[in-house]
Amino acid sequence: MKQLFLSCCVLFNAAGLTAAPAAPTHPAATAYFLAPAALDLPALLPPPPARDSLVQQAELEVLYQLQLARTPAQVSQAHLIEAEDFFSFGAAVLGPWFTATKLPQTATVLAHLGSDLDLFSRATKTYFNRRRPPFLDTRLQPCVELRDTGSYPSGHAMRATAWAAVLSSLFPEHAAAFQTRAAANRWGRLLAGVHYPSDVEAGRILGAAISREMLKTPALQNKLKEIQAEIAPWLQRKAA
Repeated sequence: MKQLFLSCCVLFNAAGLTAAPAAPTHPAATAYFLAPAALDLPALLPPPPARDSLVQQAELEVLYQLQLARTPAQVSQAHLIEAEDFFSFGAAVLGPWFTATKLPQTATVLAHLGSDLDLFSRATKTYFNRRRPPFLDTRLQPCVELRDTGSYPSGHAMRATAWAAVLSSLFPEHAAAFQTRAAANRWGRLLAGVHYPSDVEAGRILGAAISREMLKTPALQNKLKEIQAEIAPWLQRKAA
């Protein structure tokens, strides 16, 4: 099934794209570390496949085949991913000590980071204005809540990719595990039936670009030093 997904991504990159919409205007918004205007979003993300294109038809078929093969365990995983936040994402790799209650200063910084990611999500979803797959193919029955919000790019895919990058900067020894977790998160959005493969790939591209630029900012680097100081005692206890 993943081979079918990869084949669909090849089609996505090769043909069937819509004409790019007019360049977006970014409303003034408060960002803690990085604002949407800091990135050239139209240059970063290609437009999604056209609604009646062969590429989109192939994407819908991928989702339908995933639905037919979906197991109860995959449904449960899709629900976990639907509700995942930065701490549950990190704790899956680091362990149960990684919580907002135990790390209040870290929680504040991560809330600010999440706010910035939400700005990017709203800006790009509004710009591309793509409807989610089940609204266009009645065969599709999502196993999580279906929201009539923009489909492209996937906000979950964007956030998981960015979370993995930030956590990898804090815990480089776990970088591979965070990347694996982010990939599972992205795959889960396809299993859930609420995103096209191209939505998920665009979310990965966007999340990687945001985190790359965000991690260059002195503001975030200073906050990461504060986080490292807060988590140091917990790491020492774990090592003891």
